[in-house]
Amino acid sequence: MNDDFIMLPKVDFAFKELMMNEKVRIGFLSAVLNINATDIKSAQMKNTNLTKTHQDEKQGILDVRLVMNDDTEINIEMQVVSMSTWTDRSVFYVSKMLSEQVGINRKYTNIKKCIGISIVDFNCIKQTNNYHTIYHIREDSDPTIIFSDKMEWHMVELPKLPKITDGTSIYNWTKFFKTEKREEFEMLAQGNEYLQEAYRQLDIISQDEHKRMEYDSRTKMLYHMNTVRDEGRQEGIQESISAVIAGMRAAGYSEEQIQEIIEAMPKQ
Repeated sequence: MNDDFIMLPKVDFAFKELMMNEKVRIGFLSAVLNINATDIKSAQMKNTNLTKTHQDEKQGILDVRLVMNDDTEINIEMQVVSMSTWTDRSVFYVSKMLSEQVGINRKYTNIKKCIGISIVDFNCIKQTNNYHTIYHIREDSDPTIIFSDKMEWHMVELPKLPKITDGTSIYNWTKFFKTEKREEFEMLAQGNEYLQEAYRQLDIISQDEHKRMEYDSRTKMLYHMNTVRDEGRQEGIQESISAVIAGMRAAGYSEEQIQEIIEAMPKQ
């Protein structure tokens, strides 16, 4: 095994493994939500399967689902393959988390804030070059009037990260997710205990043989998916899609997840 090998944190498998560490979760949430890490008493993992109210409904399986000490629910998604329906998917997931809180008794007083955080390796929001954008439900003519604070979305777009730091914690975390070399991880970890923990955790899982096999399976699948995207309308696209499907099944993706990803790919 190559001791210098380090997983890429933007690969979904590595990202989920990192988020299993509560200190990493707290450090990242502190940065993206712009709150003090000491104010986050807990960030507990939840079941990532969203409930279905009827058999034919999309269930939805989240990457990382958390509940904070103030009962705020958070979904964190890492997506490296471009998906044209990503914003719609984000709205769906946050809406599902919120509707689950109402329960069968329809007690709207049960509703707590739901936040969707997306980290994507493609340009998703075309109207801005900002790498971190935040969205709420507001009044059209006066954006200071918030209709409800129960739903919030964050978009972190890796390709838009500027080369020069803006001095924020979210900049350093975004750069961490973009980084591919061990020495760059080490530099980012200096002086930040949460990024130090993220790098330490990344190093641990990178040296685990079983986790390395799962990671390799994910990266091969991503390669096939990117091949499909890049081929566009070339003749080999159907063969590539078949390879993607086989890779996703081997990696443990559900048939619903596979169908959702395939629907977002070029068809001809």
